[in-house]
Amino acid sequence: MRAKLLGAALLSLAALTGCGIRPTAVPVDAGPAPSRVPCEVPGNSVTPQFEGVTVRVYLVCGAQLVSAERSVRIPEGRASADRLRFAEALLAELEVAPAGDEKAAGYTTDVRGPLTVTGARRGDPAGALRLSRRPEDLPALSLSQIVCTYAENTPTSSGTQQVVLGGPGEDPARGYACTAEMKSRPDTSPTLGEALHPSGGSSPTPPLP
Repeated sequence: MRAKLLGAALLSLAALTGCGIRPTAVPVDAGPAPSRVPCEVPGNSVTPQFEGVTVRVYLVCGAQLVSAERSVRIPEGRASADRLRFAEALLAELEVAPAGDEKAAGYTTDVRGPLTVTGARRGDPAGALRLSRRPEDLPALSLSQIVCTYAENTPTSSGTQQVVLGGPGEDPARGYACTAEMKSRPDTSPTLGEALHPSGGSSPTPPLP
């Protein structure tokens, strides 16, 4: 019986070798099976844990910008009156790592602190915001998140989805537009829009150096 079993084993080994398959005694670890993230929070709804206002922030999923609703600690009647406080709250939300349903959906954020925002200074276009780092020095992905989040929640008087941003230095604030291309390819340089002026007019924004 043992001879028959040994013979069968030798025949199996020969068949494998003939087919070009080399037997191995070491288990092969091919790694985890590829997984697909949904990039969508169930219902895309938020349950406020406090009295505030619901906003839409832009996060990253599948190499694209995706929107998520969150509740921020800004009383409903103050959001439009206190633009700077609103901008601070939005930036803080972008720095918060997704958790719960957002994390399960595959959401991430590329915005990292420390990063702060202040209001317009003398000579800036109306409604401009100043970041503690020059916008052009930020990674393209995080800048795209900031631009689209601000443009979505604080639209300009012209109704376009753009925001006027500057840095801590003397460089002029520039207009950045949140476009469909930016949302689909947020790792590329954001599209420059027009800078709005206090007079209500607009002029082309100078190109980035």
